[in-house]
Amino acid sequence: MGDLDGEQKQLINKLLNDRMISGKRTRVRAIIYNTLNSPARTERDVIKLMVEAVENIKPICEVVKVGVAGTLYDVPGIVARDRQQTLAIRWLLGAAFKRSISYRISLEKCLFAEILDAYRKRGIARKRREKNHGLASTNRSFAHFRWW
Repeated sequence: MGDLDGEQKQLINKLLNDRMISGKRTRVRAIIYNTLNSPARTERDVIKLMVEAVENIKPICEVVKVGVAGTLYDVPGIVARDRQQTLAIRWLLGAAFKRSISYRISLEKCLFAEILDAYRKRGIARKRREKNHGLASTNRSFAHFRWW
């Protein structure tokens, strides 16, 4: 895989652990490494491309349901840095999985395409981020219910 720094190794490990189902780490590792070894159509390194893509997907704010006097309100709040990365990876893999099911293409190709789309600030995961920010912006008036 080449020479990776700590943040890149952590990102790849989170990617592996999030996609792993029933402890099948070797299968998931093969999928991720085949994705990262895909021929990049850009001049950039694929892992740096993935880091940039995750940065473009990270949500800044999200809404949390809070019960006040028997009523549930969507209260906007700022997302912690670790949760930002976790949500970005989850959305990226979910979008790739959805794309592979609908188009019946291999997961490696779909994940690489989704990483490229996220790098270019478009795609399913980026739309999910924008939707999340829109929801938080809409419910700004309930921000005073936030007490955490």
